[in-house]
Amino acid sequence: MAYDELQVVLMPNGALQLEWATVSGTMTNRQNLLQNEIYDHYLSGPDGWLFFLGFTSNKTPISSSLNFWRKFAALYINTLRLSSDIEELRGDINLLPGDEELSALLDAVPLMTGSEYLQPEVLSALWRELHQSFRSKIDAYEGTVEQFFKEHSPDVHLAGRIYFHLVENKDHEAPFAFLATYSTMVGEDGESKHLPLKFALQEYGDDQAKLLDLLVTVDTAAKKSSLIREMRDSGDLFHPLAWSGHQAFLFLREIPLYEESGILCRIPNWWKKKSANISVVINVGGKMPSMIGLEALLDFEPRLMFGDTEISIEEARRLLEESEGLAFLKNKWVVVDQEKLRQTLETYEKARQLSGDEGMTLLEAMRFSISPQKKMEEQNAENLSSVSHGEWLKKVFNSLQKPGETCKVKTSGTFKARLRAYQQDGLNWLYTLHSLKLGGCLADDMGLGKTIQVLAFLNALKAEVATSTNATLPSLLILPASLLANWISEIERFYPSLSWFVAHPDMHKPGKVPVPDNGQLRALDLVITTYQMIQRYKWLLENCWNYVILDEAQAIKNPGTKQTKTVKGLKSENRIVMTGTPVENRLSDLWSLFDFVNPGLLGSSKEFGEFTKQLASAPDGYARLRNVVSPFILRRLKSDKTIISDLPDKVEMKSWASMSKKQAVLYQEVIEGINQTLEESEGIQRKGLILSTLMKLKQLCNHPAQYLGEELFEEKESGKFQRLREICETIYEKREQVLVFTQFKEMAEPLSRFLAIIFQREGLVLHGSVPVGQRKKLIEKFQGSNYVPFFVLSLKAGGVGLNLTAANHVIHFDRWWNPAVENQATDRAFRLGQKKNVMVHKFLTKGTIEEKIDRMLTEKARLSDEVVAASGENWITEMSNDELRDLFTLTV
Repeated sequence: MAYDELQVVLMPNGALQLEWATVSGTMTNRQNLLQNEIYDHYLSGPDGWLFFLGFTSNKTPISSSLNFWRKFAALYINTLRLSSDIEELRGDINLLPGDEELSALLDAVPLMTGSEYLQPEVLSALWRELHQSFRSKIDAYEGTVEQFFKEHSPDVHLAGRIYFHLVENKDHEAPFAFLATYSTMVGEDGESKHLPLKFALQEYGDDQAKLLDLLVTVDTAAKKSSLIREMRDSGDLFHPLAWSGHQAFLFLREIPLYEESGILCRIPNWWKKKSANISVVINVGGKMPSMIGLEALLDFEPRLMFGDTEISIEEARRLLEESEGLAFLKNKWVVVDQEKLRQTLETYEKARQLSGDEGMTLLEAMRFSISPQKKMEEQNAENLSSVSHGEWLKKVFNSLQKPGETCKVKTSGTFKARLRAYQQDGLNWLYTLHSLKLGGCLADDMGLGKTIQVLAFLNALKAEVATSTNATLPSLLILPASLLANWISEIERFYPSLSWFVAHPDMHKPGKVPVPDNGQLRALDLVITTYQMIQRYKWLLENCWNYVILDEAQAIKNPGTKQTKTVKGLKSENRIVMTGTPVENRLSDLWSLFDFVNPGLLGSSKEFGEFTKQLASAPDGYARLRNVVSPFILRRLKSDKTIISDLPDKVEMKSWASMSKKQAVLYQEVIEGINQTLEESEGIQRKGLILSTLMKLKQLCNHPAQYLGEELFEEKESGKFQRLREICETIYEKREQVLVFTQFKEMAEPLSRFLAIIFQREGLVLHGSVPVGQRKKLIEKFQGSNYVPFFVLSLKAGGVGLNLTAANHVIHFDRWWNPAVENQATDRAFRLGQKKNVMVHKFLTKGTIEEKIDRMLTEKARLSDEVVAASGENWITEMSNDELRDLFTLTV
């Protein structure tokens, strides 16, 4: 069964967007009605749906992302409701969220699209938007605020003027004092003051109507609480009261009930923080183990704690003899709930038995911290137990989460790149994992140089082997076929001494991969293959590798596919995965990646499935899950303040594409044709022949269908289309926007159709045939608040006069071979008003005229600046026949 679920996406600019997603399972009519009602509010205006969401009942299940924002909006509504002067101030009231409340919310963030953008300042901005929504609504409302709230939800009660206070006393017999107060205007200046409730009897005298109006919240609470009812009826409510610990406990546990009724409560902080409850804390990894890796045996020590204070088993047992309520222990108040305390002691005893003499492996400790109840065989153990890291383990995880503070790993002189500061941190992180025999996921944003960091790591590994007597196995890199050219180019540029071999037929003549013998393999540093080829070559599966490295690792996000199962069956000393796609968007994807990187860390698929089912009722599970996986994920965003300072505002990169077989065959035919006629032509005829051939080769590099004049542009027939998918899938996962430039008008619509499939929605197209009057509307739509993921532009139509700063990616699908023209197009996104770093992707087809001309322009900057800018492509026609043959020849 499958149904459409409404989900919330946090956009890079901090805005919230609702999207439908098809998920497996069933949905009740009540759930369906609620999410449709929420979506109707969303469509009616951007400012009302979140405010409406805050009033919806939390008893009706909705998606985890929607439920998180329901809690956020409900927190705002509750803060508004509990403001005693809301009726007088209305929209002018000034509300600020509490730091502790925001922190608790951030800890409970579910895995959802855009969660990486969620920072305290984003929550604060959305809080202000909620307040602005309330302000605009209440300013237009003629009734009271109470009536306004009742229209939204009959069960919501505004705070009255009654306050309940509970404070600690020094009296041992009655260690707590209770007092009810009310706020009233006193003095000539009309200043609001708090007075004991007994003075209300004097102030209102015989005016019973005013007195009843004041006590309406007390009457509401009295209907639900026998304690308040007895105090009201006996008159004790109007006097200061001295209470025992048991009486205070009865009062404290009913606080939510009083606040729901509209009574404001002032109580001790230790109760708000729940630090008065006793729990079991498992301290793991105090000392360095004798071995490393997930099977490293760590010392294991259970402790009984309340707050940050440890108590002995004897002290805890003595508490069992206390009556239900509060007891004073070690200068702190502790809750004595007989049943929970008994369960806690049972958990403690089980933990002691588990520790025994052997301890616990790192793998077991991490899994325990995700689901304590699984290990303790108790349904409620997650409320009783937690795992804390001992000194050694704390130091290890700190070095993983703060790689900039660890020892700097050095590369040898054979590595030609100069690492940026954050890239050096990435190398440190990879090497720390290596030293611990743990796998990791390098998930940096696209354009931050994941390839360079991994090459630097391979260089450091080789340097390590060079200083030891131990031989090492080669590593295996698996990637999409479209990335082969990219990796080869990066290796040749940054690590030319790396000994590598590509296990792919397109890289060998006559299209057959030779099987290296054992000696040849041992002489290699790296074997490169693709996800398709790994299933074809048995020798890749039979050998054991030093590292198996996956690029675009989302290729194994579906654990049930043959491809994923094959990759996970590879034998290796360790594993690294790379992805520019956020790995925390979907729980199933996260499990599959970690099942490869550190098998067993998140349990079996069934165990993880059971854990995820409990997240709806135990949202703190998201925080526990993050704590476990975060040391093994390194993700830096372009928007990070520590990264921005280390990046230029505009990052230009070459994106290499391989040719499909059809492209290669047609390309060769064109070259053979010109070789026969080039010698026989001269003058204008020769110039026309060369320019015509250039045009054909450009079209072929884009897609065979463009060259052949066909309607169907199949993805598999173009290396550029495949590369475009990989880049744009990552852009879509992050809900960013992209400009795609092409110099061919006929390519605009095929590109737009293809991109609409990737982004699951329509984009925009602008070329010379689009009327001038429509261009302004297209720009406004792209720059507007609704998400428009892509804009395909012909280079001439979109190269000047446009302001498209909503985009932070620019793709030059085909090259103009005139840097001035390309830069002018890029500046549609990179100009005044742009607040993001712009990533510029320049597509090049490996081994073709595109690569060769790009190399010429790079090597001859003067030619680029002076000749090309003035003459366009005409400079190519001045080349000799031999130079042209070399330029046109396909070298794949």
